[in-house]
Amino acid sequence: MAARNCTIAPDAIFHSDRGSNYTSARFGKTLKTLTIQQSVGRTGICYDNSMAESFFATLKNELVHRTIYPTCQHAMADIAHYIELRYNSQRLHSGLDYKTPHEVHAEYLNRQLAA
Repeated sequence: MAARNCTIAPDAIFHSDRGSNYTSARFGKTLKTLTIQQSVGRTGICYDNSMAESFFATLKNELVHRTIYPTCQHAMADIAHYIELRYNSQRLHSGLDYKTPHEVHAEYLNRQLAA
């Protein structure tokens, strides 16, 4: 989604856990096509992915555990809606100085334009 919706800097880094969806040859090929470097956490070290773990805990607490989904398609659409319209646009993050991810990204882009 990120590659489709915005410009990604060359040699950007995608950090993930060692899940099979992220370590598959197909996913690696996609990252290589997009000139994105792949980074995976060390086995058994949860701190490598603490930001991702925090996000998934929030997603589960605020949405997934409160909802019964009739199909996988309903779950995927609801989660995408939550991420784009709530988490990134409205939810304030203490790690971002109580700003939304969209605000921080806009500030970053403005600094790049000014430079």
